[in-house]
Amino acid sequence: MATVFLILATAAFAAAVHRVVQQGRAFSVPDIALTRGDRIQFSNEDEFIHQIYVDSTEMSFDSAEQSPGEVVEITFPRSGTFPVRCHIHPKMLLTVHVQ
Repeated sequence: MATVFLILATAAFAAAVHRVVQQGRAFSVPDIALTRGDRIQFSNEDEFIHQIYVDSTEMSFDSAEQSPGEVVEITFPRSGTFPVRCHIHPKMLLTVHVQ
């Protein structure tokens, strides 16, 4: 049992946190590569509200409205390619590649 806990604890500490800025009605990068379990913190540095969503067969996420200055964090627990968009600004697209 202690071995399982140690493995889970090690995996939790191994996950990386990536920061993506929302500004000018765009994401700061068009695509990003992650390792399974990594997180992205979406920082709204725009003067507009945003609403982040992921809609794929492998993963679904839909945030509340994100006011300027707020941060939304998403964990990507599965491998695959995930389009991340903003409901309010549909031209915003970030492609997340998870290995």
